[in-house]
Amino acid sequence: MARKVFFSFHYDRDVHRVVQVRNSWVVRTEGEAPPFYDKAEFEEVKRRAGGIEQWIEEQMKGTSVTAVLFGAETYDREWVRHEIKRSYQLGKGMLAIDIHNVKHPQKGADAPGRNPLSFWEIEQGGRKVPLSSLYKQYDWVNDDGYTNMATWIEAAARAAGK
Repeated sequence: MARKVFFSFHYDRDVHRVVQVRNSWVVRTEGEAPPFYDKAEFEEVKRRAGGIEQWIEEQMKGTSVTAVLFGAETYDREWVRHEIKRSYQLGKGMLAIDIHNVKHPQKGADAPGRNPLSFWEIEQGGRKVPLSSLYKQYDWVNDDGYTNMATWIEAAARAAGK
């Protein structure tokens, strides 16, 4: 089944890595992805009424899964945190994919970062549980994301009842 996926990531630092991951997904007949916005369009979005938050809501419409693509600094990004929180509130399937080993054309691999899903905690059975313990994490390079991403996304959607 084709899935529409919302990709959450740190634009400035990781866009070259994200493009490699997204392109491997978009060219496959098994899935679809929301449009990819370049920085110029994203900068325009920030100036509009409602700005980034409204844009995120529009991009999430019709998606069943949020894939958090994370690198060295993604954990600390305000809008990534917002996207994770909204995805949880909307009951979307989620997964985290470590992309620090995806090689940047000029800089190579990056330093590893923390899984942004671990920022948020929910109460379960009287104790706080980080979202990172509820949703799967993969490494794009070590877990062969090129071959396995469709399976990961489908599993996240099914786990959320989508």
